[in-house]
Amino acid sequence: MSVTPTERRALQAVVAIACLVPLTIGGISIVRGPGWLGHAPMIPTDLDSQFRYVSGIFFALGLAFTTCVPGIEGKGARFRLLGLLVVGGGLARLLSWGTIGAPSPGHQLGLVMELGVVPLLMLWQARIARGR
Repeated sequence: MSVTPTERRALQAVVAIACLVPLTIGGISIVRGPGWLGHAPMIPTDLDSQFRYVSGIFFALGLAFTTCVPGIEGKGARFRLLGLLVVGGGLARLLSWGTIGAPSPGHQLGLVMELGVVPLLMLWQARIARGR
């Protein structure tokens, strides 16, 4: 199985673009808290604290994924670990959907990324790693 430099660069580009999601959304959420999602201005302090904490983790996850872009073919273990964290979060979001109800469209898109796109990227990265 031969991997072309073009395919490797395509994976790097897709991962770099995907990193913009946690970096942007995480960054906004750290700075503005849950209020920017259109919720009531009186959010309990503990909920705000938890939201910003999780947003910080989300932002850091984006930073960690960016470290996989250079030399992506040799970053399989890191990429799989980060991907597992994302899939774990997606499963938790899916549990919420099943027990509480459907989230907003933005969070539904997040679920598609977490349980669809990221696993596909993990498979693509593994293919690139095997073909190097």
